[in-house]
This record gives sequence, C-alpha cells and structure tokens, in this order.
Amino acid sequence: MVLLILPSIGLGKAGGQVASSLPRLGHDSSVGFDRLRCGVKTLLSEERLREGVDELARQVAAHYGDRPLTIVAVMTGSLVLLADLIRRLHMPIRVSLIQASSYRGGTEPGELHLRDDMMLDVRDRDVLVVDDIFDTGKTLEDVLICIQQMQPNSLSSAVLLHKEGRQVVSTQPDFVAFRIPDEFVVGYGLDYRDLYRNLPYLAVLEESDISAQSF
Repeated sequence: MVLLILPSIGLGKAGGQVASSLPRLGHDSSVGFDRLRCGVKTLLSEERLREGVDELARQVAAHYGDRPLTIVAVMTGSLVLLADLIRRLHMPIRVSLIQASSYRGGTEPGELHLRDDMMLDVRDRDVLVVDDIFDTGKTLEDVLICIQQMQPNSLSSAVLLHKEGRQVVSTQPDFVAFRIPDEFVVGYGLDYRDLYRNLPYLAVLEESDISAQSF
C-alpha cells in the first residue's frame, strides 16, 4: 500500500523528495535557536508528517485489531513518533523503552550500544518496536534480536522513515511511513548532537548547516 508522498506502507516484509530552500544558517549565533530552526531545508512538513503518522496508525490498527499491544520505542529519536502514534491507537497499549545509540555526535553510524534495563516483561506478548529511521538497518535488527530472546508472542516493527540505498541487513520493517533519499535528516525527534529534535517538521542537515553551528 502506498502512502501520500515519498511513502511506502505495508504489512509485509518490504519495508520523493519534497524540499524547499530556506535561508541558510549564518555564523552569528546571537539570534539563537529560532534562526537555527529556519536555516535548514524542509523535507517533510508538519502536515505531511501528521498524515504519515495517521496512515501508520491505521495500518497498525488493521493488523492488530483489539489485541493488547506492547509498544517498545527505541530511544531517543522515536519519542515524538511514539507520543503521536499511541494517541491514534485504541487497543490496550503498554509502552516500554529500549535505548540504542550509534551516531555518538556524528553523521555516520558507529558501534551500536543497547540498554534494555527499562524494558517491560514482554514474554508471550504481542510486541511492536517503533523507531524513527531505518538507515543501515543494523539498529533495528539488533533490537529485534534482543527482544526476540525475551520470547514475545509476536514481534514486528514500525519506522517513520526508510532511507533509501543504505541498508546492509536483510531485515526490513513491517510498517513504514515514508521513504526518503539518502540525506542526513533532523527534526521530529531526530537529532544532530542532541539538537534539532524539537523541530516540528523533518529537515535535511547539510554540511554548510553543520559547519555554521557555533553552539
């Protein structure tokens, strides 16, 4: 099933570009974070993100029906998606967290670190892992392997973004809201060095934006 723009959504194992140029971020940081917010290129607007999460929720609801569901959010990038998604679902829901980190302040993934000490007991439960972006796929694959060892009744995954041309694993998410080009993106929970998470839209962070940062 295809969603709106850039999108690809489905229940199987198969997992555009809307960009407008805005004023570039300058070296003068005296204008603060408001200028940083408008100094990047928009890839997905607030409205299109809402539409994508709406459709993602419909697909999840169609798959699980009224069955109780444990949603495991991969911290920290998926927290905005998690908050929006669960408010669109009406089956009994438990929320659990697992922390995964691989970027460590850069734009290329490195060694993956997982922390599962915040996990609920998922044995014999239907579990949906929610993550912000499917990039190389190594994070999602390792998280799924980790949770599978906890013996859930079923295990599937949903991501907001599927970045094209980056995958190095055979694992694919079950639910995907948008396919995007190979760009480093921020906003809607995604960060660069823990900044930009609070942008309400999805933006492309280019080398000029990174080099212009002074905080």
